[in-house]
Amino acid sequence: MTENEDRIAGLLLAAGGGRRLGGRPKALLEHRGRPLVEHAVAVLRAAGCTRVHVVLGARADTVRERAELEGCVLVDNPAWEQGMGSSLRAGLDSLAATGAGAAVVSLVDQPGIGPEAFGRVRAAYRDETSLVSAAYDGVRGHPVLFGRAHWAGIAETATGDRGARAYLKAHAPEITLVECGDVARPYDIDTAADLVHLE
Repeated sequence: MTENEDRIAGLLLAAGGGRRLGGRPKALLEHRGRPLVEHAVAVLRAAGCTRVHVVLGARADTVRERAELEGCVLVDNPAWEQGMGSSLRAGLDSLAATGAGAAVVSLVDQPGIGPEAFGRVRAAYRDETSLVSAAYDGVRGHPVLFGRAHWAGIAETATGDRGARAYLKAHAPEITLVECGDVARPYDIDTAADLVHLE
């Protein structure tokens, strides 16, 4: 493993309460016989992330009991009901005390995005000023990689369910887009109809 690879941490946002799923936290949805949060961590590890921080919120105690998350840093977001922005801030804050030079951000409700896409996004990291995003037919999507130099700016603008959208829009010319449409399907598990994507 190169020093560069070791400097890229995985940040998994898994705090949501699944409001449109009748209050079923997405982290606890079953996929391939295990909680979805466990699957998402395995994807980050398979893509080469040795350090993984997982932001928990809705039913965090149950997630801790049911999911095998050994070796992960578990970050509680007491403000999870305010939306994904609060989880992104909590996660970046937890990484600030580490030596990580970048964070590759994963959303727990996107099981169609596997290690190949994360690996491509990680491979585009150059230094702490890097901003990298997966693209699907040229359209920006997930995962995204934020170099450390951007963390404070992202935290300032991450509100509600918009996450880093405003920051990325403002810094669009700096983003390296990495096409991943051939290796990943970027659907979200948001509603009961989306549950067909789970195996």
